[in-house]
Amino acid sequence: MTTPQPPMPQAAQAAPPAWQQAPGAPYPTYTSPIPIVRTHLGHALASEWTKIRSVRSTLWTLGVFVVLVVGIGLLAGVIVADATSGESDYSDGTALSLGFFGLLLGSMCVMTLGVLTTASEYGTGMIRTTATACPSRVRVLAAKSIVFFTVAFVVTLAAVSFVAVVQVGLVDAAHAPTTAEWFKGTVGVSLYIALLGLLSLLMGSIVRHSAGAITIMIGAVLAPLVIALFMFSSSLEKVRTALFEYSIPNQLAVFYSTSLSDSGGPSGWDPLWIMIGVTALAFGGAWALLESRDV
Repeated sequence: MTTPQPPMPQAAQAAPPAWQQAPGAPYPTYTSPIPIVRTHLGHALASEWTKIRSVRSTLWTLGVFVVLVVGIGLLAGVIVADATSGESDYSDGTALSLGFFGLLLGSMCVMTLGVLTTASEYGTGMIRTTATACPSRVRVLAAKSIVFFTVAFVVTLAAVSFVAVVQVGLVDAAHAPTTAEWFKGTVGVSLYIALLGLLSLLMGSIVRHSAGAITIMIGAVLAPLVIALFMFSSSLEKVRTALFEYSIPNQLAVFYSTSLSDSGGPSGWDPLWIMIGVTALAFGGAWALLESRDV
């Protein structure tokens, strides 16, 4: 028969461990040493700049873009200079227009990078981290747009300016470029290419699929010209002419004081205003979809 053990003293039962507060005692307040900072657009810009300069797609796409613009531009200059070496001068306009060929092909690289800047985050799931760090979606979209536009404009301006200087030195044109022609052929066309890339970025945000958005943008560049080539009917002459005049290649040629159409169309700075309007509409659509859809 076992002997019952005496009950433990009440004080011993209620004694808390050494690391625990005594029952009823107030807990001390805790102040974090990390300062609380209200986030703003500058933080989003720093984040997007870190992203775009640390991924391989930026280096490859912009690298190929520079190779195409500089390589084809210089090749065109050398060919024209050799062809006109025994003649008085290059009679088809200023030597700046020779930069059109490389820039048209190079624009595909800028559009590809623009799409990847947004659509790739949806493919990898990185957009969830971005939305968690910055819940304001319009701020994220604005930061991506500003960073990409700045990078695209600076790289394009450096490439086309270098090509323009070399081409003018190689080719004896019918007349030397004026200050206005220099400005349109360098700064103006760089703004247009950067806006075209920004439109691709917004398309990537709308479609959320890299291959789909790239296909749409390439179609927007090439489809109007291809469709117009097969419009043989006289009843479609006005449509055919409009497709030629307002196609992206023709608008790009306007910056070099040339045109693929002889009947008119955009001139001067009209292509830039058209692209600004289209990009603004795309930004509004991308913003509305971001606010209405889940990540």
